[in-house]
Amino acid sequence: MLRTRFTEMFGIEHPIVQGGMMHVGRAELVAAVANAGGLGFITALTQPTPDDLRREIERTRQLTDKPFGVNVTILPSINPPPYQEYVQAIIESGVKIVETAGSNPEPFLPYYKEAGIKVLHKCTSVRHALKAQKIGVDGVSIDGFECAGHPGEDDVPGLILIPAATKALDIPVIASGGFADARGLVAALALGADGINMGTRFLCTEESPVHRKVKEQIVAHTERDTELIFRTMNNTARVAANEISRKVVEIEAAGGKFEDVRDLVAGARGRRVFDEGDLDAGIWSAGQVQGLIDDIPTCAELISRIVDEAETLINSRLGSLVV
Repeated sequence: MLRTRFTEMFGIEHPIVQGGMMHVGRAELVAAVANAGGLGFITALTQPTPDDLRREIERTRQLTDKPFGVNVTILPSINPPPYQEYVQAIIESGVKIVETAGSNPEPFLPYYKEAGIKVLHKCTSVRHALKAQKIGVDGVSIDGFECAGHPGEDDVPGLILIPAATKALDIPVIASGGFADARGLVAALALGADGINMGTRFLCTEESPVHRKVKEQIVAHTERDTELIFRTMNNTARVAANEISRKVVEIEAAGGKFEDVRDLVAGARGRRVFDEGDLDAGIWSAGQVQGLIDDIPTCAELISRIVDEAETLINSRLGSLVV
């Protein structure tokens, strides 16, 4: 068993996290990760209303008696969702772990702290991680440039970002972006991290609530099959390469603005990819780690394999290098 500050503080068996993913962080996946000894997060805003989130939390509890959390991502919006109501739903449901992302979570921290909730904040730079530590989060998940979704605008890969963060911070650090197997977990621990976060890898599991064709496409893809969109808008996002993402990049290169790609990147179109398996219906997040994924295991098989192989790497291969 691999024991770290993170497993001790958050009360989980293995230092492996399934972070919040829009349309993906649902009860069946979260419970499967929890039952396998990892930490899974329900994605709050995947649920249309706070009451729907309450029901999803209860549905998860029917599937597992292990710890799990809820992700709350706060993003700028013309018509923002009722974040305070989602936070209240989490607190009233008795959830004890929250993952925050997007904007500064400070306005909500007093509510979490009063309820005895531990907060893991996702960030993409050391300076943001230091701010998160200062305002009182319990741990940070640091995203390298390889990650799916929004890697920030600094373009710093994990091999630099992770040790820079662990050197600067006193709280537990979860390494995120580019992790799929035991080699990644051992590398993250060697770089000073207390565990790993996996998104794309958990997207490609049996319990992941997305169409089989999406999972098969991830297996077929290589590390080169992603596109960086919204670069010209200073809101970079890494998504799977397909007809839509290539078109968005082309429009941006020609000087296009957000209104020129708005319809192409609409969330409803991306949802169709996951629900219907139409891989070119819209954009969908996937990381460069696709190049390391070659099967569709259950979460139990995946986590067990990673932990067992990591222990072997540490005890045998790495140990044998010391003369």
